[in-house]
Amino acid sequence: MSLLAIAHRAGNSLAGLHEANLLGADIIECDVHAHRGRLEVRHLKTAGPLPFLWDRWELASASAPRLGLAELLDADRRGTTFMLDLKGRSVSTGRAVAELLHERARQQPVLVCGRYWPAVEAVARLPYARLVLSARNRAELAALLRRLDSVDRCEGADRTPPYGVSLHRSLLDAALVGRLRRTVEVVMTWPIDDLDRLDRVVGFGANGLITNEPEILREVGRRSR
Repeated sequence: MSLLAIAHRAGNSLAGLHEANLLGADIIECDVHAHRGRLEVRHLKTAGPLPFLWDRWELASASAPRLGLAELLDADRRGTTFMLDLKGRSVSTGRAVAELLHERARQQPVLVCGRYWPAVEAVARLPYARLVLSARNRAELAALLRRLDSVDRCEGADRTPPYGVSLHRSLLDAALVGRLRRTVEVVMTWPIDDLDRLDRVVGFGANGLITNEPEILREVGRRSR
C-alpha cells in the first residue's frame, strides 16, 4: 500500500474540508461529539453549564454556530473519505453516527476511530465502515495489542476485524509497526508536522500520516505517487 495523507481535524469546518481536498488529502479527519441530541464536528470541548467551549489555551463562545456531522456530509461534493474520530465514552454516540450514515446511504468508505472502542464498533458494523483502533499511551497500546491478538486467534467472533490502528508517534518503533502490519492494513500515526518526524515514522513502516500541515500533506502525496 502507498502512503496515506490524512488531514488532521480538517473536517471540523467546511473551509478546512475544502482546503484539504484541494491539497489532495486521501482521508479527512473530523472530531464527532454527541451534544444534546445532535452530532457536532468540533475539536473544542463543552464545559457543562458554562457558556464556553475550551481546549488547553483556547476558549470560544458556546453560543457560536457549530457544524453538524449531517451538514458536513451533505456539503461533500468530492466523494471524500472521512475518518470520524468519536469523542466521549458512550456507545450511544456510535449508534447515532451509524444511524446518520445509514440515512445518508453513503457509498464512499468511512473510517471510524476513537479511544472508546465500543462506540467505534457500533459504527464499524456498517458494510462500508472501516474500523480503526486508537491508542495514545502505553496502557491503551497494551489493550490494543491484546485485541489484535484475539483477532489472530479467531476469538471474539462478534467483533469487527480492524482495518487499521492510529497511534501517537511516541509509541512507535520498527518492531511494533512490523507486528501491527501483520494484522492490519494501515498503521496511522500522529502528529506528523515536520519532515524529520515524517522520515522517522515512514522508516518504521507506518503508512498513514496524520498531519495538520499543508506541506506534509503535499509531501506525503508526492512520495505516494
